Amino acid sequence: MKEWMEILIRSLGLFFLAFFFVRIMGKKHPGKMSTFQLVNYIVIAILTALIAAKVIPSFRLGLVALAVWIFMPMLMDFLAIKSKILHGLIHGKETVVIKKGKIMEENLKKAKLTGEELIRELRAKNAFSLADVEFAVLENTGEVNVVMKNDKKPVTAHDLGQKVAPQTEPQTIILDGNILYDALNNFGLNEGWVKTQLKGMGVDLTNVFIGQVDSSGDLYIDLFDDMIQLPQPTVKEMLYASIEKSQADFMKYALETKDEKAKKMYADNARKLETLMKELETYLLH
Repeated sequence: MKEWMEILIRSLGLFFLAFFFVRIMGKKHPGKMSTFQLVNYIVIAILTALIAAKVIPSFRLGLVALAVWIFMPMLMDFLAIKSKILHGLIHGKETVVIKKGKIMEENLKKAKLTGEELIRELRAKNAFSLADVEFAVLENTGEVNVVMKNDKKPVTAHDLGQKVAPQTEPQTIILDGNILYDALNNFGLNEGWVKTQLKGMGVDLTNVFIGQVDSSGDLYIDLFDDMIQLPQPTVKEMLYASIEKSQADFMKYALETKDEKAKKMYADNARKLETLMKELETYLLH
């Protein structure tokens, strides 16, 4: 067999082998890996390349070395799950670098992190002032996570005592001018609803690049023709406006009718709708 063909066959075989085992070893983002995990992946890549290029002459011995660097980390990860002590030894432990607003200089030295590097990491977390930081920890991946002081945290709906509607994942129902029926069915919608929405916007289906429906039932579309400006429909606001109009109509009927029984019925229903509007305001207008 010619040498180039042997290298080609080795490379293809090792490519799929490495791909298979890397998937088995787990999905790890490079930025979230510990130092050991990063080194392990680099060694696997180097060994694979050396075996494929016949720098390691014995194919079998090369596979033995590769197997060690694949299966040993998998074994160590399994043991780390079972033992917190082993987990700390293998992956390292987090280090507190700011506590109660005070920088822990000794911990910085142990982590070999300079003051400039700490400030840079804090800026990456939108913490530009040390005075705003209550707590910060250096993870074993090298990332610094920050807890801001209570008076510096963004105000949430929970802080204001407001209820907000739960959100679900938006579904892409149109792609490249084609309706995605599976996604459409997930929202309990049909092709007729899509065509009605697009007709109301004055848009042809073939001109839609992407169409998404959010948890409120609003349809957002992006067109191939970017020169066309579209007002996006707002289902929640329209629903609230309909209820508001009905409440106003009941009040009007109550004032206009001379029938006391009908007047009381209209007034009662107007009050019920007013109460309903107050309850739904947070969900439909925010």
